[in-house]
Amino acid sequence: MTLLLSAAIYCYFLSLICFRLFYEPVTTPCGHTFCLKCLERCLDHNAQCPLCKEGFSEYLAQRKYSKTFLMEDLIAKYLPEELVERRKVYEEEMAELSNLNKNVPIFVCTMAFPTVPCPLHIFEPCYRLMIRRCMETGTKQFGMCLSDPVKGFADYGCILEIRNVEFFADGRSVVDTIGKRRFKVIEHSQRDGYNTADIEYLEDRKVEGEELAMLLTLHDTVYDQAIMWINSLKSEQKERIVSHFGPMPEKEPEPQMSPNGPSWCWWLLAVLPLEGRAQLPFLALTALKDRLLGIRRVLMFISKQKI
Repeated sequence: MTLLLSAAIYCYFLSLICFRLFYEPVTTPCGHTFCLKCLERCLDHNAQCPLCKEGFSEYLAQRKYSKTFLMEDLIAKYLPEELVERRKVYEEEMAELSNLNKNVPIFVCTMAFPTVPCPLHIFEPCYRLMIRRCMETGTKQFGMCLSDPVKGFADYGCILEIRNVEFFADGRSVVDTIGKRRFKVIEHSQRDGYNTADIEYLEDRKVEGEELAMLLTLHDTVYDQAIMWINSLKSEQKERIVSHFGPMPEKEPEPQMSPNGPSWCWWLLAVLPLEGRAQLPFLALTALKDRLLGIRRVLMFISKQKI
C-alpha cells in the first residue's frame, strides 16, 4: 500500500513534457504547471501553452514566471530522495554546459573579433535555447564562426561575451555582445539543434630584442596608414562605422600587452571592406607582425583602388 501511494505521489509530480520530477516548477496564466526549463524550450518554438494552447505573447515578453512554491514544498516533503537525485542531474547538466573548452556553443553566422562589439538578432529556436543556457550557466559566453560548406562551420572563431539581452513578445531577442578570445576548433559537434565544438584558445607569440624594435616600427607605420584611410572616408561612412563598432581604439604604447594584440587592429579588420573569408585568416595568425603586414597590404590595395 505504501509503495502504491508513493508511486501515485510521484506520478502526480511528474512533468508532462520531460516525464521527470518537476524541477523549478512554474504555473502559467492558464493554470498549468511545468518545469521552468521545459516550458522555455516549448516557448522557443511556439508562444502557446503546451497543453491548452493559450497564447503567451505578453507572458513571453515579460519573462516573469510564477514559481510554484507550494509544489516545491510538497516535493521536498514527500519525495526528498527523488528531489536530491533530480537536483544532482540538473547540476551535472549545468556543469557540462559551463565548460568553455569542450562542447562550447557555436553561433554560425558572421565574423567576430576580440574587443569589437557584435550585436545579434536571435530568432531561431535553437539559438534562443543556446543564448538562454549561456545566461543560466553564468558564463555568458559562446563562440562565433563563419559557416563552412563541408564542416558546417569554420576552424577558427572568436568567443563572444553577452553584455545585454532585450526580449520581444514574439520570442525574438537582440543580444549585445563583444569579442573576447580567439580559438581554434579541435572537434565539430552538435547539441540540441545548435553547433558545438571542442576548442583551444590562441594567443600571440611575443618577440624581444631586434624583432621587437622592428615590430614597434611596423606597428606605428600601419597605425598611421589606418588613420589616413579612416580620415579619407566620407562623413556618412564614418558615422555608420562608429554607430555600429564604436570609435577606433587608440594606439597602445605596448602592442604585445594583450594576448590578442592591439585592439585597433581588430577594429580595423571589422570595418575594412573585406569578405568574411578574407578576414578569417587573420584570426588564425599568432604573430602580430604577420597580422600587421596583412593589414598593410589591404590598406595599400584599397588606396590604389581609389586612385
